[in-house]
Parts: sequence; structure tokens; C-alpha cells
Amino acid sequence: MFIKKFFLAIIMFLPYVAKAQDSRVPLPNPLQADNIPQLVGYVVKGLLGVTGAISLFMMVWGGIVWMTSQGNAERLKQGKDTILWAILGLIIIFMSYILINFIFTLIGGGSAV
Repeated sequence: MFIKKFFLAIIMFLPYVAKAQDSRVPLPNPLQADNIPQLVGYVVKGLLGVTGAISLFMMVWGGIVWMTSQGNAERLKQGKDTILWAILGLIIIFMSYILINFIFTLIGGGSAV
């Protein structure tokens, strides 16, 4: 019984589906990229932003660990190491941004990131 109602509903809505395909409504481009290098540039920029945010969060976390160590040498070292590696991560992120921007400038003639 359910199958008959299902097929009946499909048959009833077929004219609306056919009319919707006929209307030729242009769809907006949600990616806002016209070519592949531009799309890759947006993806790289997004990934660099996410990794930069993670690195900044880790820097804040290292500061919290350091400030709440209460004289414990092990937690103090852990906080300092976390801050050090977060700073090195930010340096690597900035260097990769510069390198990728340079490569895209050489290949495409303009900055893609």
C-alpha cells in the first residue's frame, strides 16, 4: 500500500519537477572562484587560517599552563615548551604562506592567496 502511495506522489509531482528544470534560473557560485588556481588559493588560505588559529590557541594554552604551574617545575617546562612550539608553528605557517604566495605569483602571474 505504501509503495502505491509513494509512486502516486511521484507521478503527481513530476510536472512540477519538469517545470523547475525548464525555468533556467542561474545559480550563484558559492565558492566565488572562477578557475582552479583561484580555488586552490582559497583552500590554502583557509587551511593556513585554521592552522594559525590552532597555533594561537596552543600559545594561549601554554600560557595558562605556565601561569597555573604554581612552582611545579614540570608544568612550568611544559608551558614554556608549548609556547615555544606554538611560536615555531606560527613561523612555519607564515613562511608557508609566503612560499605559496610566491609560487602562485610565478605560475599564475598574480597572487592567488
